[in-house]
Amino acid sequence: MDLEAYLREKREMVEEALQRYLPQEDAIPSQLPKAMRYSVFTGGKRIRPVLMLAACEAVGGDPRKALPFACALEMIHTYSLIHDDLPAMDDDDFRRGFATSHRVFGEAMAILAGDALLTEAFRLMASPEARGELPEGLVLEVIADIAQAAGVTGMVGGQALDVESEGRDVDLETLRWIHHHKTAAMISVAVRTGAKIGGATSEELEALERYGKAIGLAFQVVDDILDVEEEKAATYPRVVGLPEAKREAERLLQEALEALEPLRERSEPLQAIAQFIVERSF
Repeated sequence: MDLEAYLREKREMVEEALQRYLPQEDAIPSQLPKAMRYSVFTGGKRIRPVLMLAACEAVGGDPRKALPFACALEMIHTYSLIHDDLPAMDDDDFRRGFATSHRVFGEAMAILAGDALLTEAFRLMASPEARGELPEGLVLEVIADIAQAAGVTGMVGGQALDVESEGRDVDLETLRWIHHHKTAAMISVAVRTGAKIGGATSEELEALERYGKAIGLAFQVVDDILDVEEEKAATYPRVVGLPEAKREAERLLQEALEALEPLRERSEPLQAIAQFIVERSF
């Protein structure tokens, strides 16, 4: 399949929706909406929302029903990047070639922009537009899944242990815990909730959950490989070495592809995305 064309189509779908869902710059007499939109629209591959839409399609669902939830997931992801870049965290001045939010708007406004994106994400998921004709119980289940993936037992918990691991040796068990929670949780939930919105059977959901967990971890392993020169302690190359890190990425790719076998040709976009994610490191 033409992955580039598929990604472009789905990214455009997500971008257009985000333009509608985010507060306009003149919504309130404050720079807050401008700061929110600045970080959301300074590039990004939109991997998480695209994965949600692709998983919905893979089980025969209409991706438009998943679109508000996909955009909410991207808002949550962007909030986490804004806060990651702050001086108290990674202290980064640039992201994707653009000055980071706190460098443009100041630390206080950057924190508030992150807070607002997180809050708006849950407002959007609970809105009548997002709910549409979906069963109320399903909507609540999806919101709960995303909240868990983003919270203490997911992304934020992983980030907390990552911060606490700085400056000390990290074993493989701790590293895997960080990666499973900090990065893989949000990628895995994109796949799982997309499948649920698409009406997945129990067998399809099980297959896609296996895929999501494998590709979520692979995504962070590959990022570690690409950032091998960074000084962070909690990375696969530093803990197990670069060759073993690459073998782990390949193993996770195969695990993800095998999980998709029951879905056959409907999972072609998910297969191609998995290969794209892992092959960046080679």
